[in-house]
Amino acid sequence: MASSSFQISALVLAALGIIILLIATVSNSWKTSSSTNTASQIYEGLWMNCATSAQCKNFYFFLSLETYIQACRALMVTSLVLGLLGILVTVFGLECTQLGNATKNTKAKIAMIGGMVFTLSGLSSMVAISWYASMITAQFFDSLYAGTKYELGYALYIGWAGSLLSMLGGMLLTFSCKGSKKQEHRNYSYHSAATQKATEPCIYNKMSETVTSAKDYV
Repeated sequence: MASSSFQISALVLAALGIIILLIATVSNSWKTSSSTNTASQIYEGLWMNCATSAQCKNFYFFLSLETYIQACRALMVTSLVLGLLGILVTVFGLECTQLGNATKNTKAKIAMIGGMVFTLSGLSSMVAISWYASMITAQFFDSLYAGTKYELGYALYIGWAGSLLSMLGGMLLTFSCKGSKKQEHRNYSYHSAATQKATEPCIYNKMSETVTSAKDYV
């Protein structure tokens, strides 16, 4: 029961991370213009840019975007797809769910795969967010850069938090399943030894009125 509760807690943690990553992905505050005039500040995300005094504009032409933005889009979408897949796989691998005639060992392996998928999801988004942040920082401190200079937006910090939660939940799932398999192996070894001891032939000594196993007698 404790292992089942631990698995559910890890799943909730990882799923919360995926939800946070979804919020970060659709947010328009990946970077903010460093202008001190709040009336002319520009906010930009992966899909559109917005100004406080005007409506948002979508990025309609994918090929016109910079390479790192295209790559970050792909990585974030991949992260969300992996996260959804991880939720589905892990639900079927929980000890408290029924999956046909699957044994505990089989379900542990399924939950472990789900944990690995969550970890990959978190790594994918972590790479995208860190890459995006490094590009903003490089442009900000580049004295030869003539374009608009931006600062890190709040969506990046949200994304980092979601990535960490997803990876943490995935690793907890993976290690919990390994612990369950070791415990099951120890229980199996104990029951096997007890069964073997119970089925050993015994020799009854009438004079001493004691029972001795055949192995000890020899």
